[in-house]
Amino acid sequence: METALQEFWGLVLDVWSNGIYGFDVSRVLLGCTILIFFIVLRDLFSRIVVSRIRAFVNKTENTIDDAIVDTLEAPIRLVPVVLGVFLATSYLDLPESYMDMVANINRSLISFTIFWALFRATGPLAEMIESSGGRFLTVSMIGWVTKAMKGAFFLLGAATILEIWGIQVGPIIAGLGLFGVAVALGAQDLFKNLIAGLFILGEKRFHIGDWILIPGVVEGTVEDIGFRTTRVRRFDKAPVYVPNTKLADHAVTNFSRMTYRRIKWVIGVEYNTTEQQLRNIRQAIETYLSENKAFARPEETSTFVRIDHFADSSINILLYCFTNTTNWLEWLEVKEELLLKIKNIVEFNDANFAFPSQTLYVESLGDDVESFPKK
Repeated sequence: METALQEFWGLVLDVWSNGIYGFDVSRVLLGCTILIFFIVLRDLFSRIVVSRIRAFVNKTENTIDDAIVDTLEAPIRLVPVVLGVFLATSYLDLPESYMDMVANINRSLISFTIFWALFRATGPLAEMIESSGGRFLTVSMIGWVTKAMKGAFFLLGAATILEIWGIQVGPIIAGLGLFGVAVALGAQDLFKNLIAGLFILGEKRFHIGDWILIPGVVEGTVEDIGFRTTRVRRFDKAPVYVPNTKLADHAVTNFSRMTYRRIKWVIGVEYNTTEQQLRNIRQAIETYLSENKAFARPEETSTFVRIDHFADSSINILLYCFTNTTNWLEWLEVKEELLLKIKNIVEFNDANFAFPSQTLYVESLGDDVESFPKK
């Protein structure tokens, strides 16, 4: 009986020492404990590290570094896990046959953490570029640069990890180059739109938020300038995705860049209006335009009120002026005030507005036409 127990205990010790693929169970359990400890510790670690960094960046006046800290918080939380994997695998005292694989895992985790941090920090860096170089780069161009930087960090990170595992990136790139040629032949429109988008950004035809008109295509507010299409929000709130080639090949009217906004009216008064009444009406309108600060001065842009021509039913006065505001709602308000003022001016001068009418003159009804009976 005692011999059997000794054999059993020896078996237990053998399993304990070599039970898991030849590894000591105690070392495996302790390695797992180390990894779990660092996983649990990551919240405390990230809280302490991030709070220290925040205390440092809060001393600065700009908010860019605060945004960078916010984006780096997630990669910082991964650092204890990477450290835990490294210490756990180091404690296992693995055979030489496993060391290369473990080293590749640790290098891959470190590379992933670094490029993930760079990928996430691209957003705040774009804001920094916008605040410092906004005169040279538009919002759309900065958006494109941001996307390109994110794509570059993603590809570099993937290439680094593949190289760590012994996968040669050069042949893959060469193969993708041949594949890209084949794709390019079948996706010419895609590349045309991409190049057109680059021209749009380079020429700065419009920016996000501008009100544009492409005759026969769309009119609305630009919301996004993408690699292939530009999203324009119509005034009925429906989004329209316009291929960039249409924007590059067609005439685009950018109403947001107007220096002034025009008002052009033809005001018709009746033919029985006297010469003096016409002069008084014209002079009163001119005075109102010159004294009202809502309108551009005549020396700044064309502004005139003239008795224009004889129409079929009226004597027409041509009004041509510009408002200082280009905002549509404000322009409507200024135009409304002008309309009411013109109405008051015409009525004050005892004149009337004309409307389309015809007068029929009858010289004779003839002898064969009976007179209308009297009632």
